Amino acid sequence: MVRSFSHPKLKTFILRRRATAVLLFSTVSSSTVPLITCTLLQQCKSLFQVKLIHQQLLIQGLTDHLTTHLISAYIAHNATSTAISLLERLVPSAAAVFWWNSLIRRSVTLGFLHDVVSLFFRMQKLGWRADQYTFPFVLKACGEIPSLGRGASVHALVCGYGFESNVFVCNAIVAMYARCGALEDARQMFDEMCGRGVCDVVSWNSIVSAYGQSGKARKALELFYRMADEFLVRPDVVSLVNVLPACASLGALLQGKQAHGFAVRSGLGDDIFVSNALVDMYAKCGMMEEAKKVFERMKMKDVISWNTMVTGYSQIGGFDEALGLFEKMRTEKIELDVVTWSAVIAGYAQMGYGPQALDVFRQMQLSGSNANSVTLVSVLSGCASSGALLQGKEIHSHVIKCILNIDEIDQENYLLVITSLIDMYAKCKSINIARCLFDSVATNDRTVATWTVMIGGYAQRGEANDALELFSEMFQEDKTVKPNAFTLCCALMACAHLSALRLGRQIHAYVFRNQYESASVLFLENCLIDMYSKCGDIDVARVVFDNMQQKNSVSWTSLLTGYGIHGRGEDAVAVFYDMRVAGLDPDGITFLAVLYACSHSGMVDQGVRYFNNMHTEFGVVPGLEHYACMVDLLGRAGQLDEAIKLIECMPMEPAPVVWVALLSGCRIHANVELGEYAANRLMELESENDGSYTLLSNIYASARRWKDVARIRSLMKYTGIKKRPGCSWIQGKKGTATFFAGDRTHPESEQIYELLASLIQRIKTMGYVPETSFALHDVDDEEKDDLLFEHSEKLALAYGILTTDLGLPIRITKNLRVCGDCHGAITYISMIVEHEIVLRDSSRFHHFKNGSCSCRGYW
Repeated sequence: MVRSFSHPKLKTFILRRRATAVLLFSTVSSSTVPLITCTLLQQCKSLFQVKLIHQQLLIQGLTDHLTTHLISAYIAHNATSTAISLLERLVPSAAAVFWWNSLIRRSVTLGFLHDVVSLFFRMQKLGWRADQYTFPFVLKACGEIPSLGRGASVHALVCGYGFESNVFVCNAIVAMYARCGALEDARQMFDEMCGRGVCDVVSWNSIVSAYGQSGKARKALELFYRMADEFLVRPDVVSLVNVLPACASLGALLQGKQAHGFAVRSGLGDDIFVSNALVDMYAKCGMMEEAKKVFERMKMKDVISWNTMVTGYSQIGGFDEALGLFEKMRTEKIELDVVTWSAVIAGYAQMGYGPQALDVFRQMQLSGSNANSVTLVSVLSGCASSGALLQGKEIHSHVIKCILNIDEIDQENYLLVITSLIDMYAKCKSINIARCLFDSVATNDRTVATWTVMIGGYAQRGEANDALELFSEMFQEDKTVKPNAFTLCCALMACAHLSALRLGRQIHAYVFRNQYESASVLFLENCLIDMYSKCGDIDVARVVFDNMQQKNSVSWTSLLTGYGIHGRGEDAVAVFYDMRVAGLDPDGITFLAVLYACSHSGMVDQGVRYFNNMHTEFGVVPGLEHYACMVDLLGRAGQLDEAIKLIECMPMEPAPVVWVALLSGCRIHANVELGEYAANRLMELESENDGSYTLLSNIYASARRWKDVARIRSLMKYTGIKKRPGCSWIQGKKGTATFFAGDRTHPESEQIYELLASLIQRIKTMGYVPETSFALHDVDDEEKDDLLFEHSEKLALAYGILTTDLGLPIRITKNLRVCGDCHGAITYISMIVEHEIVLRDSSRFHHFKNGSCSCRGYW
């Protein structure tokens, strides 16, 4: 008796099922057994019908005759578990392997890659023998997982079953090894195929693609030419699509044009994939006009065609063209995908247009398009370049909600986004947040980019000690990560900041031992010139410059700047002349370096001439920094009236840097009235530079106007401006020693003060008289002598004499300008010690030797 159901929908469902069964098995006579055939199974429109037929087959004992057809029906209706269950009951046969292959192919198509491998090893365990159709699908799954171990096991079975000469199976093996990153194994398999004479165009395409995707574009190009010229294999569409990106990455325009010519001659040029690859190749080679021609001749265009053009224009700064295409895509209602949006955002970010990048990102969100990791990296770069911390935090929130909160996030994309967040926070002056994010990444997961952005963040913020500490930690904690050129440049920047010559030399040696690409070598050598210059060894900087295989304007300007800060103005001018002979046009930065060199070498006439001619002769319009440099040049030379006239004639409003330069000149030449005028202008501009107040205080102290000195100090206290304490440091045998004025914390303080007292006593007999005007306190001269005696640079020098071998230079760095009294004292001391004394202050280098200084009074 059938139980009744009250729910109407359930009742209807049961009645329909019964009706289906009646229709399937209704017969003319009730005594006739229904005939079940393979045709009937093929006509099944649902899994339920298949199961009903299966049930009747079991009842009638006919299952063995139609098992394979049942398997086919179950696969067609996605009941794979039942199909596998039936397959497992079959006796293994060559013909029935087809159904295992069907299941494996279905899993590959649906992306169930691990199921593919499981099915393959299951059939092996049950005694089934895979054929030439099984292996390509299984190898493809191993490559896409990727699983090199399982792929190699399958390769072994291929050899065991005798398929090592089957071109389809062997091509799949080459592709598997390439996808697993085992390029050498892929090449070995390919070479064996060539040796057996079983290579076809697919084999060549596989190996060319493997080299291209592994970043070995030159080798990919070489193999492509061997395929066509040596082995006479005719390239097809895939061949061209593989080789054109290699030409693009190498900038090999000639070879790219040859491939284009072949495509046209062989009738492959109209293929949309080839056309897109050609547009991409020309765009990446900087030939946007050629890319545009190919693009306009395309009979069919897809979103990739448009994206390639937009990306190409964005990368060369052609924003008008990129935005024009972007708007045209909107007008013609071409679907804007994430690549389109990312291309425009990346273009703005790369050119430093952060606000525009953020604006496009907002439009993208409003359009409903979801950002991917590339988009987020680009927009974070835009935030970093414009210092948009608030917007960067908003992007961070979006990342947490939409990217990092996903359980199956790709590790590579995760690290890419985290690295960009670290970079953004570091460049937006939130270095502590950047460090927290850096520390949240496990040491084993950190890439060279992760280390580099954190080290670079510290270096660019002036926190050089932290940068070098992290650089050292990188070598100690993660032996697998090798620093790239950018990492080393960040470390060299930190060395330059601290005058850490010893570590800078070690990094230089590391560069020698490790090979880097030519573009990276140029970048590194420019940083080495800067490091040696700022660490006091300008002659080695010149050696690096002279041995460079390639030089650019940065190379020349770095050396020119180095000569300037060392007071070697004549050498700087000579470098400027040689730069012009070499065919390089000086820019604003070059002229700034030349004017700086003239200022610190007393070359007033030459400096004035360069300033007057930079616009008329070289087309460089003087900027604010050039005017500040000229004010500094005239002020140092005592031409204060000329300096104030120049300020009055400036085409822009004088910024604080200009008034500081004038104030510095007033301090040197004790011009109280003009110094007060410059200081008042600074206060009107609300400048919070403690150096400005110190300079004015020095001017008053020199004029013994102690009440004004006290007033300035009270003003600083009232406005919350604190004077930076003077600090000097020196690299000794046991590390870096740091000294402050009156410092007695060093373990060797007693010996330091005893030696310093002895030196001061000796130079006094030689004519040294303490310049008490540099003791900025209203006390008697004897007490001022004591104050001057304890200045940090004198303490560092005494320590250097105690710890440095005879004949070697003593290198001292001070965070502020060297005190005038200390300058005079060290000049005398250089006459009685067997060392060259190299002192770097906040303005320039001083080389003391045999009673004279390289600055010649221009400091």
